[in-house]
Formats: sequence, C-alpha cells, structure tokens
Amino acid sequence: MPFALELLLAVALGALHSLPFVWTWAWPLQLAIVALLAWRVASATPWRAAALGLAFGTVWLGAGTWWLFISMHRYGGLPAWLTVLAITLLCAALSLYLAAAMAAFVRWRSGRAGRDALLFAALWLLAELARGIIFTGFPWVASGYAHVDGPLAVLAPWLGVYGLGSVGAGLAAWLGLSARGGWHHATLPGSATVAFLIALSFAGPGQFSQPGSTLRVTLLQSNVAQDEKFVAELIPKALDWARTQLLAAKGDLVVAPETIIPLLPEQLDPGYWDGLLQHYQQGRQAALIGLPLGNEVIGYTNSAAGISAGTQAMPQGFYRYDKHHLVPFGEFIPDGFKWFTRMMNIPLGDFNRGPLTAKSFAVGAERVAANICYEDLFGEDLAARFTEAAAAPTIFANISNIGWFGETIAVDQHLNISRMRALEFQRPMLRATNTGATVVIDHTGRVTHALAPFTQGVLDAEVQGRTGLTPFARWAAVAGVWPLTLLALGVLAAFVRLSARRAPAARGARP
Repeated sequence: MPFALELLLAVALGALHSLPFVWTWAWPLQLAIVALLAWRVASATPWRAAALGLAFGTVWLGAGTWWLFISMHRYGGLPAWLTVLAITLLCAALSLYLAAAMAAFVRWRSGRAGRDALLFAALWLLAELARGIIFTGFPWVASGYAHVDGPLAVLAPWLGVYGLGSVGAGLAAWLGLSARGGWHHATLPGSATVAFLIALSFAGPGQFSQPGSTLRVTLLQSNVAQDEKFVAELIPKALDWARTQLLAAKGDLVVAPETIIPLLPEQLDPGYWDGLLQHYQQGRQAALIGLPLGNEVIGYTNSAAGISAGTQAMPQGFYRYDKHHLVPFGEFIPDGFKWFTRMMNIPLGDFNRGPLTAKSFAVGAERVAANICYEDLFGEDLAARFTEAAAAPTIFANISNIGWFGETIAVDQHLNISRMRALEFQRPMLRATNTGATVVIDHTGRVTHALAPFTQGVLDAEVQGRTGLTPFARWAAVAGVWPLTLLALGVLAAFVRLSARRAPAARGARP
C-alpha cells in the first residue's frame, strides 16, 4: 500500500477511534481499530510506523477533544485560527508518545504474533501512561474508557483504566498481527479472544467492597451559560437560585457544582454566606458547595466548602477541599506561557494547588471524598486517599463545570470517566455539575439517577456508601502507576535483549 494511503487510513482510524468513548456500547470498534493499526504498523519501517502512530494519535485526540475550541475561542476569546493551531499542536505533541511506541514496536518485535502482541500491549501502556502523567498529564480518552460497558470493565478494580486499556490493546494486536499472513490465521486468536471476553463477563469483577449506611442526597444543576457566569449584572440571579435551592434541599447531603458561587465569601452580600453557614451548622444536614477561596496575599484556590454541625469548630466554620490537579492554562499558567493566557479572557486563571491526600468530608457515618472537575480523570491521585483503609473514602463527590465546552460530547465523556472511577474503587460517585451530567453512579459504575443535561434542576436520590479496598486501590495507593510502568518496561527490556541476541545469530547465518 502506498504510504500516502496508509497515512489516510491512520487518519480515518484515528477519527473512528474517538467514537466508543461517547457511545460505549461500541467497545468492539475500539478493539477492531487497534487491530487494524497493529496490522499496518507491523508492515512499516520504524520511521513510517512513527508517522502512522503520530497521524492516528493526533486525529484520535483531536476528534475526542475538539470541544476545547469552544472554551478557548468562544469563551476565551482566542482567534479561531490560533485556537485550531493550538489544539492541533497539543494533540500532535501528546501523540509523540504513541509515535515512539509504534517505532519501538517495529524495531524490537520478534515476528511471532502472540509474542509481539505482548510487546505492543506494553508499549501502548507506556504511551498512555506518559500522556497521562508527564507535564501534569492529559489522559482524556485513554483507551480503557471505551470499555466501561464492555467485558473488559471487570478488570478495572484489578488493573485500573491503564491496565485495562493495555489488555485490550494486546488482544487487538494479537488479532491484527495474526492476520498479516491471511485473515484465516486470525481464526484461533479471534476465537480465543471471544472466549476470554465471554469468560470475563461471567466471572465478574469480584466483590471487594461492602455496603455502608445510606444517605439521602440532593444534587444541584445550575445550568448557567459560561458567558454569563461571571457577568456582574447576572451574578445576583444565579446566587439567588443557588441560595434558594441550598436552603430548601431535603437531602442529608446537598452537593452544589463547581463555582456555583462564583465570588469569594467576602464579596457576597452581607448575610449570604453567614446564612448558609448557620443553616447547615445548626441542622442535621450537610452541604458541599463549590466556590473560590483565598485572597491576594495567599493566593486563590478552586475549592469545595463542606458545612455541617460537625464543622463549627473548623477554621472559618467549614471543611475545605482545595483542588489539587489543576488545569494547565485554565487554572494555572505553565512557565513561559503567560503571553498565551493573556490572549484569553478567562477569569480566575491562576490558582494555588491543594494537597494530594486531602481528608474526606464526614457526613454521618460516611466519608465523602470531594474532587473537582477533571480531577476524577486521575485515578492514581484519588488512590492516594486510600492509604489507610479505616480513613478511606466511602463515597466520591465530583463537582464540575463543563459549561466551558458547550453542549458537546465532553459531558458524556466525563460521565464515562466518573463511571470508570466507580468501577476501579467500587465506590459510588455523586456528580453535581453546572450543565451535566448530574447523576448518581453506584459502586458498579451504573447510573442510578440522573438529570437531563443542559437544564436547571435538582436531583434527589439515595446513595449507599461502601467500605473495603479493591486490588487497584491497594497497590495504587502505595505505588501509584509505578507497578504498571515497571511491568511494561520489563516486557520492553526483555524484547530488546531478545532482539540483541538475534542480531549476531542472523549475521552468523549469512553466507
């Protein structure tokens, strides 16, 4: 096949690869696409394989995160051409890891489909880990998320999303590489793969957590358009709605979205914040409310304030969670890029970072672990809160504002990310968002209650806390993603050593 056609195929495959992250019932498509990628890459030189990986990855990420255009152009005020260029360069830069992985695969593969599938899986894993960690990480549409509704999801509490994605890549590569000698050669791998997936479906993920107490929860969805959220004339209306709902809520725990209060407490009308404090400190309910905190001297944080009768003795009268994993350019400015952020009109764009191992918010017998916006994208960060089983979270609560990205697939993608966290830790996840998805997710990753996105409303539901640790929670709490990294590096080292042994033998066999 001419190389130009191969590049076009890689581009098409990359675009299609973005679909199962929204429509998760299409998880077999993800495996088929990776199988085709492995099939073509195995026939290329290392440089061509790198080009195919770069093209595939750039389009995959571009199609999966095109909604960045809305935040940067419509709400950030960046010129359209510069926004497109910035997103393209970002996706290309993040795809360099996959390009390097594909080149390394061609360089060190053995020529045996089953064995090479193991190398492909290890390199795929290293590429996704690099994208998810280096320079604060951006693991959006990591391959494992496409399988949140597939048989491979049962591996989540054992391996986490990266390990799950690596297993999928290995299975797909086995099929693709076997087919290089003719598609009939893929019959055995295909049958074995189907049998493996069926076995996983019947085996289930295992029960590592136990039920705790039940809380009645009230989740708020404010649905304030992003271009109205910080407009001075419109803020009073949004604040009135928030106060009305917070005071009228019936749940044991009331959760309000990220920056539902877009002002610092001291910037609010007299009595507003004190009224909320008094209501929850003197009652039997608890509230978790998103708002900015801080001042010019110590800096600002994107925070969640937890208020209950038990927080009266705490500093300022409330539990405080400060976002740890900040969004580059949106919440902090990387060194050397102030010129870029000055071109965008994004308020509150430089926050302080909160602690990684934040304590949970106590609500009755449950320990609620707050996380803000895309922090639930980083399972290894959340795992750090599970070091001590007796103090580990029993419920996750994510407060978000996806209004930055308009009415786009970002809402569905983020929902599936939260569902994967519920699977990894076997913990329920509460999501209170500005525009959606405001839902209750149980410990099996199933959405049990939901509000329609892009509407203003209140969701009342019940949620049951969970105790006990999954295998993923145990090893990730102690070592983060290092076990996966070292395992993948060990596989790569074995193939490099095997390749080095083959080279002298091949030279000695020449006439």
